[in-house]
Amino acid sequence: MAYDKKHAEHAPAGRHNGHSEEHLREKHLMLDPLPRGQMNDMVMESMLEKPTWKYWLVVGILSFIVVYFLFYKWSILIMKGQGEAGVMRPDYWGIFLVNTVFWIGISHAGTFISAILRVFRAEFRRPFTRAAELMTTFGLVQAGFSIFMHMGRVWLAYWLMPYPNQRMLWPNLHSPLTWDLLAITTYLLSSTMYLFLPLIPDVAMARDRSTGWRKTFYKTLALGFRGTEGEWTHLRNAMNIFAFAIIPVMFSVHTIVSWDFAAATRPGWSSTIFGPYFIVGALHSGMGAAIVVLAVIRGTMKHMKYFIRAEHFDAIGKLMLIISMAWAYFFFNDYMVQWYGGDKWTQQLLHFHEAGPMGWMWFAMLICNVAIPWAILWNPKWRATPWLVGTVGIIINVGMWFERYIIIPISVTINRMPFTWRLYEPGIEVPMGIGTVALFILLYMIASKLIPLIPVWEVQEGQMAHELKKFGRETVVSVSELE
Repeated sequence: MAYDKKHAEHAPAGRHNGHSEEHLREKHLMLDPLPRGQMNDMVMESMLEKPTWKYWLVVGILSFIVVYFLFYKWSILIMKGQGEAGVMRPDYWGIFLVNTVFWIGISHAGTFISAILRVFRAEFRRPFTRAAELMTTFGLVQAGFSIFMHMGRVWLAYWLMPYPNQRMLWPNLHSPLTWDLLAITTYLLSSTMYLFLPLIPDVAMARDRSTGWRKTFYKTLALGFRGTEGEWTHLRNAMNIFAFAIIPVMFSVHTIVSWDFAAATRPGWSSTIFGPYFIVGALHSGMGAAIVVLAVIRGTMKHMKYFIRAEHFDAIGKLMLIISMAWAYFFFNDYMVQWYGGDKWTQQLLHFHEAGPMGWMWFAMLICNVAIPWAILWNPKWRATPWLVGTVGIIINVGMWFERYIIIPISVTINRMPFTWRLYEPGIEVPMGIGTVALFILLYMIASKLIPLIPVWEVQEGQMAHELKKFGRETVVSVSELE
């Protein structure tokens, strides 16, 4: 590993006392501490390292895609109208709403990893909570863009918000857009605040190790944090409150998204299981995206192999496997009920899913979401291989995008008026969707140079709480309660 030489110099005494103890320290980050100053310097160096030409090349390509595919194409859509898109009778909901549901699902990984695992005191979460929290905020930004694209007349977006007006006009609470705006706005604000709270100690550390405009920037974000006992107490209390408060927000957001479909009487949508089904699907795609982000960070940023290890991919791989099983249960539960007890239009829709022109997508969805994760993630050695688990994460997200595409434009094709049936043919939505993906990656690359992607204080806190103890010939891990 890149840090081995320095690491060996600062290794704790007794590291080589036995093969078992040495193996445990190399395998587990919480048992392998470095001096606090060195760890801070490693994170700062990975963030402040001068960008290479490859970095600027990728940033330039992504910027071009964002400007041309997203904003330029969006301006064409605004000027010419929604006729430029492939939405028309009966498919009035297309890729824009597919991407909205997809990005909201991606955003669930941050809350799950950071909040839920924090509540359950899962120690392996410590080095990558920041990366997951950034996914939540950036994913919700893309979801908001997708909603505005779908609206067409985006300059009238303020109609969705309740505001005093002389005409006594108020938002239509029967409109899914109103509920989506409420859900996304609430989740974006709460997740951004939850991202900011644990960031304060790290930007305070960066403030003390930087100069120039960066020092001013970090000084502003640090809010005068000096690390006193009282400040730590207030910070931990606030984080605990937010951790418990944001979990029901996470569940309610994707439940509201599922109601956009389940509350309708269309074939294939009127399902009481859509709430938990959508939540599990969101966690499935979110965890897949999180593992991809971790693999990229580990492979491209300096010193990240010390903080993000095989144990973390193994732990997230187990979660991905469990969530994949849960998704398969909910999918086949919903499918069996509609196949056995649905009306003739639902039966027609199910047949269209499997044997219609887009039937390949239905089978590809099952292969990507069930068959491949089950075939790979059961093996501990494969699960601990970063590039392999990252590849599985990409495949899962492809499968989950297919699932949203099947639920929305393909399912809308079959209604109770056969003379209106028409297969959805996307148009300008495709490059605009690619633009949102590019914007997500670009925001992440910019963030990697502005804020510490590793919550150093959380890692240091965890290492203080963990120690190895010997009972006879056996070496065991002891975890102390710090709070």
